[in-house]
Amino acid sequence: MPTYLLTGVAGFLGSHLAERLVAAGHRVRGVDCLRDYYSPALKRLNLEGLVGRPAFENLEVDLATAELAPLLDGCDGVFHLAAQAGVRSSWGQEFHCYTRDNVLATQRLFEACRGRRLEKVVYASSSSVYGDAQALPTAEDAELRPISPYGVSKLAVEHLARVYHDSFGVPAVGLRYFTVYGPRQRPDMAFHRFLRRALQDLAIPVYGQGQQTRDFTYVDDAVEATISAMVRGVPGRVYNIGGGERTTLARTLEILEEHLGRPIRREHLEAQTGDVGHTSARTTLARQDLGYDPRIGMHEGLGRMVAWFNRVWQTRPEMRQG
Repeated sequence: MPTYLLTGVAGFLGSHLAERLVAAGHRVRGVDCLRDYYSPALKRLNLEGLVGRPAFENLEVDLATAELAPLLDGCDGVFHLAAQAGVRSSWGQEFHCYTRDNVLATQRLFEACRGRRLEKVVYASSSSVYGDAQALPTAEDAELRPISPYGVSKLAVEHLARVYHDSFGVPAVGLRYFTVYGPRQRPDMAFHRFLRRALQDLAIPVYGQGQQTRDFTYVDDAVEATISAMVRGVPGRVYNIGGGERTTLARTLEILEEHLGRPIRREHLEAQTGDVGHTSARTTLARQDLGYDPRIGMHEGLGRMVAWFNRVWQTRPEMRQG
């Protein structure tokens, strides 16, 4: 029964991944520092299905300051998902949070992995490293030119992975996730914000005319890709993980209206600095190496998210804390 260190375990993707690993018979040593970027109560809610299970260990640890070697003792591989998220909040005085939690924490973790016999170190990157990509769908060898400080921090993570792989043999495998959504999505992300406001009968802010597009990826597909990266990923490589169904923001609002059974009010605002116009992942490499095959389309995925949101909105006051 392998044991995996999973950083960022209380987050959106991390909690889903931990549940999937435990269900498959693996042990998970989960680490999270419960930063207050959004409510720690929501993060604890994410872990309700895991806490107390014999195969799950839950540790509150700050990767930027703690001694990391003991965390890796007895581990067969590492899933590194911990990060300071958010494009818009990465501008201004808060950028030190991104250098600490994305760059410094990752460097310290890779350093702790040196010399250890690990299956893989699978780490989270982002489609933000491409910025406004010149070609759609975008392949992994496209120019990397982020247009936000957040994207810069994730590109730094990729460079750290490369130098630790090339210099010390750390078996790092990177995943550039394209707009993951589904139950437990962070409250600062679009669909969560849209549903909160819709249930409060408040207008949803739409930046520009809503014609920007995203390659939305349902969380279950992202989890399968992440596990496959541990088993089949090639150390030193980075893979695009997208849902394969590029959709306009305007269309996603229409789908949400269908599932909610009510109209959504919109408030059109100016486009935001750092937001890319379009994203679309070429996933040929992930399909080839990882056997990646996304299964959940937008209509089904948003239906699942709305059903979950309606349920927890009625029963869990943590959801209203943001």
